[in-house]
Amino acid sequence: MKLSRLFTGLLIVIGFLAAAQVRAADAESITRGKYLYEAADCYSCHGGPKGAQNRAAPAGSPKPTSGGSLKLPSGGLGLDTPFGTFRSPNITPDKQYGIGAWSQAEFKTALRSGIGRKGEYLFPVFPYTSFSKLTDRDMEDMYAYIMTLPAVPLPNKPHEAKPPFSWRALLIFWRELFFDNEPISIEPARGEDWNRGNYLVHAVAHCEECHTPRNFLGGLTLSRSFSGNIGGPDKQNAPNITSDVKTGIGSWSIADIEQLLKTGMTPGSDIIGSGMKAVVQGTSKLTDADRHAMAVYLKSIPPIHVDLPPPKLASQSK
Repeated sequence: MKLSRLFTGLLIVIGFLAAAQVRAADAESITRGKYLYEAADCYSCHGGPKGAQNRAAPAGSPKPTSGGSLKLPSGGLGLDTPFGTFRSPNITPDKQYGIGAWSQAEFKTALRSGIGRKGEYLFPVFPYTSFSKLTDRDMEDMYAYIMTLPAVPLPNKPHEAKPPFSWRALLIFWRELFFDNEPISIEPARGEDWNRGNYLVHAVAHCEECHTPRNFLGGLTLSRSFSGNIGGPDKQNAPNITSDVKTGIGSWSIADIEQLLKTGMTPGSDIIGSGMKAVVQGTSKLTDADRHAMAVYLKSIPPIHVDLPPPKLASQSK
């Protein structure tokens, strides 16, 4: 009997320890997911109409960590492109209008393959062409965090794309031409910082999506990666961020790039505006080590000389 009670007690202790480990793993996953969600600047695209997300948030919802209202990705914002306006979907855990009914596997398929829950091709205004490079763990952690957000019962708005660009079936041809979901390869000779920066720049922050010119079909012109994009998203001019000294950021130091990613301030003490302002809201929350890694990688990009109109500064975008 004593041995039996002792064995039962040991099983109970083991069970408690196992449950504690699971809870700790879940908490760590959610924390990492929040970090990645912010670094990827998910809210700036998936944010909802001003005030709507807070009216819909139920009592007991998480509170913002530093002032202001809790910002929830309830969708509806429009992205103006040469092919029409595309509306971002609700990605809160609402089961009817958001992604609350999505499994982790379905979420990963959207990021990895650009395919929705019903098997539909997703329009590449959603940068799955970059998110496909995320590791499985990072996708799983982002899913874990998003599923902790308050659900917002806000219906999605229809896209306002022009035919034939509104026809999803035609995306099969676009994908054959421009979509490559091969993982990012590690180059040990480049060092740990460069490889981490390569991953953050391409997969997480998806810098290439805005700073690379596109062809008439909307595919990235990879031969001119990071050389800037005239009339980019919402008709904004994304600057050249290659290491070209005259038209890029070749004269910037690694510390200069880190400063911009943290504060939005250029080496000339100007404050960036337009879409990059929202991007910096995410990169400012990265660790110093990750901002350094991004700067190391960006500094290594080969120079491409392209004269582009200068981006708007904060003082010019009012």
